Amino acid sequence: MLKPLEDRVIIAVKDEEEQTVGGIVLASNAKQKPQTGKVVAVGTGTLTSDGKRIPLDIKENDEVIYDKYAGSEVEYEGQQYLVLHAKDIMAIIE
Repeated sequence: MLKPLEDRVIIAVKDEEEQTVGGIVLASNAKQKPQTGKVVAVGTGTLTSDGKRIPLDIKENDEVIYDKYAGSEVEYEGQQYLVLHAKDIMAIIE
């Protein structure tokens, strides 16, 4: 598995619905970019200037909402993931 560094988080992005309520199938370029996903890996946290590590508030298996255009998409072993900074996560869904 991928291991994120410092304040980075790896998210498995949730797939959005491909049909509208009326049953119309949307083309892939017409779909909105999803903003929710499940955290699969968390970095060790931010390193301060005096050498102390500040752990992240996010943990594995959290379901989160993140900024719409945050992070970088990566593919690993046939699975799509999003790697982003913890600051780009807006909320944890409980």
